[in-house]
Amino acid sequence: MDLNAILRIAVELGASDIHMKLDQPPMLRTDGSIAPLPGCPELGAQDLLAALETVTQTAPDRMRQFHESGDLDIAYTAEGLPRFRVNVFRQRGSFAIVMRVIPSKVPTLGDLQLGGRWVEIDERLGRRDDETVIVKKGASGFFGTNLASVLVSQGVDTVILCGATTSGCVRATAIDLLQYGWPTLVPRECVGDRAQAPHDANLFDIQAKYADVVSVEDAVAYVESVAQSAGATV
Repeated sequence: MDLNAILRIAVELGASDIHMKLDQPPMLRTDGSIAPLPGCPELGAQDLLAALETVTQTAPDRMRQFHESGDLDIAYTAEGLPRFRVNVFRQRGSFAIVMRVIPSKVPTLGDLQLGGRWVEIDERLGRRDDETVIVKKGASGFFGTNLASVLVSQGVDTVILCGATTSGCVRATAIDLLQYGWPTLVPRECVGDRAQAPHDANLFDIQAKYADVVSVEDAVAYVESVAQSAGATV
């Protein structure tokens, strides 16, 4: 399989994401809709392996990392192609690959419109049908929404805050959580920003003033401890 040829066609068709799974043709996400790449056959195990070897050819240690952990997050590009964010994860005895085009220009707030690809819920989050979705109106998750009412009605006493950007939406929401009186944990591996400097500076400020910045392991351990004390499972 020629991965770069597939990526070139996908980019020409305006796709934002390319999904590759065993026994399926490459699937393209375009303007919120997913459809198979025209004329491309179903992918076999060797096709997926060839794609994985291509995206890790300049970083063989990342291939070893994937075999050890079953998960990989890496950037990839080639001549004539934009950069891609690549996620590889084990799935049903095989593995799947999702490649997302990294735009040359970061979208502005004006691009974040309902129905657009920039506000789609990432399928890797595995959202359940019974989970509440809050449509944000501004930087803070509380601005113009019923988030406070939802948290109160569900008896939430502590919030784990994840997302992007650290200097924008995460910080604004952390401030409001403090003002509403909810203790908050911010797993440092689960937030991000456009650049490392504002990310680090705002994590420092959030830790100093608004919430507890912790490792993702500590956040998971906290959730598990709450479930155990309540006799539930996570």
